[in-house]
Formats: sequence, structure tokens, C-alpha cells
Amino acid sequence: MTQTTAYPITIYYDASCQICDSEMQNIKLHDAHNRLVLIDCSPPEFDDTDFAAFGITRQAMMHRLHARDAEGRWLIGVAAFEEIYQSVGLAVMSKLWGSRWTRPLNEILYPWVADNRYLLSKLGLPKLFRLWGKHAARQAEKRSRSCSEGRCTPEQ
Repeated sequence: MTQTTAYPITIYYDASCQICDSEMQNIKLHDAHNRLVLIDCSPPEFDDTDFAAFGITRQAMMHRLHARDAEGRWLIGVAAFEEIYQSVGLAVMSKLWGSRWTRPLNEILYPWVADNRYLLSKLGLPKLFRLWGKHAARQAEKRSRSCSEGRCTPEQ
């Protein structure tokens, strides 16, 4: 994340995948400033004509998460997740995706997860995302309550 991102960020994801949809819906719950636009690229009739000049196809979007900021910059895979989480204020998650220590591992693991997402969905991984979403919502509510009571910390 060396450049400043222009909002909104349009995210092209596979909503037919339970893992993908759960994660995007959980992230969207944190989008208090409406910085994200979610686009389901899974329908066969999804038109990728406008992206051909960038070498981006529906097939590529179905294999890896793609995001595009308001200035037309594309973010794909790990870089997209890093920026998306940062944009909604989930800095810890952003760092988990993009730190110099975890990014190399994520660059290896993410393609495997993406390629096996339907199997992982059947094994129950979306339930973990829903639990995480509930936990994150409780934490956000606690932070909000603390701040309204004048007990904010810089990380809140």
C-alpha cells in the first residue's frame, strides 16, 4: 500500500462461493464510510468487456479477488485483501495480509484457498467467518461504547 487509494473500491468477487460471500459481507459490515462497492462476477452473463483493455476477464475474477479503486488502479489477491481491510478500518487484518512476515505465506496460501474454496465451503469454513463477524461486531460495539464514555485509546 504505497499509494493513497481513491474511493470507492469496487470489489469483484464470486458470490456463489460461500467463503467469498461470507468474507465480503463481513467486511461490508465494517464499511461505515461506504468505501466499498461489491460486485458479484459469478453469473455467466457477467460482462467483462470493459476490463479487456486491462487483460482482466471474468474467468480471472472468478479465480482471484479483484478490486479497482476510483482512479482505475487494480488490486488482485493478497494486495486487494490488504487494501480492503485497511479501507474499512481493520488495520490488524490488513497487516495480517500484508506485513513483510505474513505476506509471503499469504501469497502461497491464498491461491490454494481460492482454488479449493468450494470444497472448503462444504467443510464449514463460512461458519468461521460468520463467528468472526459476530465477534468483530461485538468488539466494535465495545470500542464505540468506550469512546462515547471518553475512554478511547488511539487504536480505537
